[in-house]
Amino acid sequence: MKAAFYENPGPPEVLKVGELPTSQPKAGEVLVRVKASAVNPIDTYIRSGAVNMPQPKPTIPGCDLAGVVEKVGANVGRFKPGDRVWGSNQGLLGRQGTLAEYACVADEWLYPIPAGVSDLDAAGGALTAITAHLGLFHCAHLQPGEIVFVNGGTGGVGSMVVQMAKATGSKVITTVGSEEKCALARELGADLTLNYKSDDVDAAIRKFTDGKGVNVWYESQREPNFQRTIDLLAFRGRMIVMAGRQAQPIFPVGPFYTKDLSLFGFAMFKASAEEQRHCAEDINRWLREKKLRVLIGKTFPLAEAAAAHRLQEENTLNKAGTLTGKIVVTI
Repeated sequence: MKAAFYENPGPPEVLKVGELPTSQPKAGEVLVRVKASAVNPIDTYIRSGAVNMPQPKPTIPGCDLAGVVEKVGANVGRFKPGDRVWGSNQGLLGRQGTLAEYACVADEWLYPIPAGVSDLDAAGGALTAITAHLGLFHCAHLQPGEIVFVNGGTGGVGSMVVQMAKATGSKVITTVGSEEKCALARELGADLTLNYKSDDVDAAIRKFTDGKGVNVWYESQREPNFQRTIDLLAFRGRMIVMAGRQAQPIFPVGPFYTKDLSLFGFAMFKASAEEQRHCAEDINRWLREKKLRVLIGKTFPLAEAAAAHRLQEENTLNKAGTLTGKIVVTI
């Protein structure tokens, strides 16, 4: 099979595309003919060596996939050849990735693609949708009518947070970096969109919440400002952090506990298969109901996997601002 792979960690250029043996499914596994594979920041961190995880050699990167079941191993009852499936959590913790023509995946990490949903959308929204769902519902227990704030409402995770919060009856505030992105965030359902380059964000949040503050603050930035956020949270508000591995900001303990606040941190890939399947059930329902729109910013063929990784890195680490939505590699 053709695959994008590398022998040793390094810059995007270590990725090469060539022939590798096609794995055969073991008991409990499904061989998927991959149609699309999304690129996520974690893929680039692992490839660069910034995040050290056990990996097979050679290493095929990629967490997300959408495709068609080619073959099933013993004890697989949920899927059969010909079924369309999507999934995430590959290329992590010793599992081989998805930037290849085929991928062997444990059936517990796969979900059916709803009728009418494209392979691009199924792959493009996989990790980001699961991440958004875990933060909002598994961690913060978001309730209808509450007010949610998320940075970057047109980004991969941020756009999912906006739409999921709206799908469950909440109000959403988000920040973006241009008037075009403000318009897009409103299309996704945001009740208040703010341009962080020109608007007084804190004053606008206070006005929108009548001075009571935000119920759930979904922090997607790498360097959270807890002093600012705690002041903008409502009594018994909840804050979610899921980025910024090296961040060590000042934390104001007194204001935090005297407002009865809660702080949740999580890494999506450490959630159990059962927890992620619960996310996928809601995601599939919202996809069927057209309540989730997956923003695809750029597609690449498999032969240009290194360029896809480079574009992701430029926007995640260097803040290039040249990408709105997800990068998807078509196989």
